[in-house]
Amino acid sequence: MSNATLLNRQWFYVKRPQDRVSAEHYDLRESALDTTLSTNEVIVRARYISVDPYMRIQQHERNTYDVPHPLGIVQRSGVVGQVVASASERFRADDWVLSASGWQLFDKCHANDLQLINPQTAPVSTALGVLGMPGRTAWFGLMDAGRPRPGDTLVVSGAAGAVGSLVAQFGKRAGCRVIGIAGGAAKCSYLINTLKLDGAVDYRAFTSTEALAEELQRQSGGVDIYFDNVGGMVTDAVIPLIKRRARIVICGTISQYDGGLDRPDLGPRFLQHMLFQRATIQGILARDFAHRMDEMRATVEPWVKNRDIVFEETFVDGFEQLPQALNMLFDGKNLGKLLVRV
Repeated sequence: MSNATLLNRQWFYVKRPQDRVSAEHYDLRESALDTTLSTNEVIVRARYISVDPYMRIQQHERNTYDVPHPLGIVQRSGVVGQVVASASERFRADDWVLSASGWQLFDKCHANDLQLINPQTAPVSTALGVLGMPGRTAWFGLMDAGRPRPGDTLVVSGAAGAVGSLVAQFGKRAGCRVIGIAGGAAKCSYLINTLKLDGAVDYRAFTSTEALAEELQRQSGGVDIYFDNVGGMVTDAVIPLIKRRARIVICGTISQYDGGLDRPDLGPRFLQHMLFQRATIQGILARDFAHRMDEMRATVEPWVKNRDIVFEETFVDGFEQLPQALNMLFDGKNLGKLLVRV
């Protein structure tokens, strides 16, 4: 494809949102991409683009676990795509690859920035889900930080999401009794009938922390491991229910991302429960376990290949839908991993 061009489309992040994300925080641009390649350069055409809650963390003004996402550059994200042209011996045209090329249709990158995907192992989109960052987060967050033991009661918030649905299933396989928390009767039915959890609580059915805590206590009988993806009222209801030596894993606080990270809720009210029960609380980030992906895949990949676990995916079609798709995460419109198919 030397001396030819491709029409690239890119979503540039240009304005920090105060509350909801919309197209006004992005600028959709088109430009010509020169297809001339230097040694070891590869052009990738995006097929599945990831939208994840962590993106809203990075869009806030203050430093969190990283500096804020810079304005004026392509929105960062994981991408599964196909090789269009290659000057690398490692990749050929039509190979499926995983990259971090962000919200754009085409990317010219170095071969070292790509990982080859075997489409015979599992659907290629799972490289952004159960066999990717969400799977890594779920596996190591539960197994390393949660330290599940047979007979433990595990409560998972956001249990119908990309990470939570995997944590719940990993917990069942570890011998735990698992109670999932999700929003809406349909998702709770999914937790019981599809994921085969031991209980499910619809947090939207409760108007007070006390009423939610009462139902959680009724179903759980107390909590040995709390895997938190949500924060806010849900976590306020769970913390008083922890047992002695409980393990609390803070994976996410999505209830705070949608405009709340720069003005976070106060937290000390739960510390007394940590003291009384001599519990531990640990925050986990997917990046902390990136070097152990092979370890996770060795266990989880056969489960995926044999369909021994459920890995739900919600697809949104259309490159133009990316900003709105990110917003869908905060309305709870997705089941499992949310992807934009382009």
